[in-house]
Amino acid sequence: MTSSERGPYPVDQPEVSVGELVGKLTDDFGAIVQSHIELAKEEITAEVKKAGRGAGMLGGGALAGWIAALLLSFALAWGLAELFDEPWLGFFVVGLLWTVAAAWLVSSGRRQLQQVEPKPEQTIGELKEDQRWLTEQKN
Repeated sequence: MTSSERGPYPVDQPEVSVGELVGKLTDDFGAIVQSHIELAKEEITAEVKKAGRGAGMLGGGALAGWIAALLLSFALAWGLAELFDEPWLGFFVVGLLWTVAAAWLVSSGRRQLQQVEPKPEQTIGELKEDQRWLTEQKN
C-alpha cells in the first residue's frame, strides 16, 4: 500500500506525532464543516429570493386586480351598459374580463413558487460524499 492510498497524511513517518495528526484532522474537519455551512447559506438564500419574487408577483397581482377592478370596472361597465341597453350585461362582461386577468396572475405566481427548491441539494450531496469518504477511510 502506497502512502497515497492511505490518504493525505502518511502514517509511517516517525516525525509526525499522533497529537499533530489529530490536530490537523480536527482543523480539516472544521474547515469542511464551515464550507458546507457557507454553501448551505448560499443555496438557501437563493431559494428564498426565488420565493420572494413569486410571492411578490402574487401580491402585486392581487393588488393590481383589486385596484383595476374597482376603478376601471365601473367605467367600462357603464359604457357597455349604454351600448347593450342592459346595465347588468355590461357589469357581467367586465367581471369576466377581470376574472381572467386575476387567474392569469395567480397562475404565473404559482408557477414561480413551484420552482423554489427549499432543500440545499448541493450541500446534501457533498455531505453524502464526505460521509462515504470517511467510511472508506475507516476501512
